[in-house]
Amino acid sequence: MLKTIGSIILVAIVAILIIAATKPSTFVVQRATSINASPDKVAALVNDFHNWDKWSPWAKLDPAMKVTYAGAPSGVGAMYEWKGDSKVGEGQMEISSVTPTKTTIKLDFIKPFASHNTANFLIEPEGTGTRVTWVMDGPLEFFPGKLMSVFTTMDKMVGPDFEKGLASLKTEAEQAQQQAPAAPSQPLVPAQTQP
Repeated sequence: MLKTIGSIILVAIVAILIIAATKPSTFVVQRATSINASPDKVAALVNDFHNWDKWSPWAKLDPAMKVTYAGAPSGVGAMYEWKGDSKVGEGQMEISSVTPTKTTIKLDFIKPFASHNTANFLIEPEGTGTRVTWVMDGPLEFFPGKLMSVFTTMDKMVGPDFEKGLASLKTEAEQAQQQAPAAPSQPLVPAQTQP
């Protein structure tokens, strides 16, 4: 009886390892939303790590998380390091590129597992507002990535956090848009007539 149970367990482990070996070597998680605010209001929240506590889904998971800012105050070269509980882990982000429609962030996790990923924020004008797409991609190592992907996906694990983050980003950007002073109106120039 024990021999049979042991054989079944061994077959199950081998099957899981074989399935894991066939999983893709990379992952992509992507979510998008429309925001009723100008691209510059959105970019200010994304390109300055000091603003991330206002909308980042992970900042709310561990209010005691230790955060360190380094490098440039915002934009290219700005760095954000965090160390928190098991829900947020430990890692570092650095803004590596900023264009009017795209911000690229180098994202390095240290704990619970080391990984090196890239996050992109596409910030594109859409009518009178902005379309924001948050994309994260990276390699999927055999352990833990491919092995975990037998039972779940990065999209299922991280996607809901992206949705929460984008909803908070939308709220913050729209509030900033409403608080922005109105553009000065042009004075009316009286019509000129010929004598």
